[in-house]
Amino acid sequence: MTLAAAPATAGAVRADAPRETTYRPPHPLDLRRTVGMLRRGGTDPTTVFDGPVIWRAVRTPQGPSTLALRMSGNDVTATAWGPGAEHALALVPALCGAGDDPTGFDPSLHPLIAEAARRHPGIRLARTDEVFDALACGILEQKVTSMQAFGAWRYLVSRFGDPAPGPTPRPMAVAPTAAQWRRIPSWAWHRAGVEPPQSKTIVRAAERGDRIADAVRAATTGPDRDRVLTSLPGVGVWTAAETRIRALGDPDAVSVGDYHLAHEVGHALTGHRTDDAGMVELLAPWAGHRQRVIRLIFASGVAEARRGPRLAPEDHRRR
Repeated sequence: MTLAAAPATAGAVRADAPRETTYRPPHPLDLRRTVGMLRRGGTDPTTVFDGPVIWRAVRTPQGPSTLALRMSGNDVTATAWGPGAEHALALVPALCGAGDDPTGFDPSLHPLIAEAARRHPGIRLARTDEVFDALACGILEQKVTSMQAFGAWRYLVSRFGDPAPGPTPRPMAVAPTAAQWRRIPSWAWHRAGVEPPQSKTIVRAAERGDRIADAVRAATTGPDRDRVLTSLPGVGVWTAAETRIRALGDPDAVSVGDYHLAHEVGHALTGHRTDDAGMVELLAPWAGHRQRVIRLIFASGVAEARRGPRLAPEDHRRR
């Protein structure tokens, strides 16, 4: 792994000047399938695809920053703006899956997984370390359609987060801090289409935001991380798994309780639907790498045919 900083130019660097670095991964990297999976819908204000460039608005201890990531060969050129630019650049290797260790993963246990792994050797599991952002996003996605959840995320982040610095291709925003989530008024949750159980869960979690994030990062196993996260009222195993996947790049997290996931895993591995218990049994041979298998299933393009009309979401804002 090499993270090479661009040489400094003569004279003082302006506070608003972009900073640039090049990350040279020692393995194949598919940037779109690795970092792009963090995007929550096509209008996510924190993650934007602009041609070959992936833009990410991130919060650092020094303040907001915007990252622009572009592949050149197998290298990643990263440019950052804002007060947190240096910190944001230091996050690039983890974001591109540098800490993802596939040791012990055996794709040959199933022909579909073996073929997907052969065709997509650049899929890595991204780690953002943005635990509270991932938790809040997961809570918003509880028991609603993706369309509803992504709309709520866009509205709340754009309105109550901080503007992303730099020449972004469209207006972007950094997700709110825990303190900012706590101050969102009730009318805004309602306007975003978020039901009271979810808004109350986020607000209660935000009261312990930094402590929860530190405890999750300090935990060394999936069950330990789940115990920390599910200690929060309103957070179950599905939300805990989604948080582990997005914030920590957890290779073994499985979102048990997902509306579609068990059906898709069962269809891909057996040709037939299954339930959560059946999915856990099917994934058991890859213990330690079950999320990796799920990612390869999605990359394979094998999916169950949709039956019937799409669910029409109820708009609770009209009550």
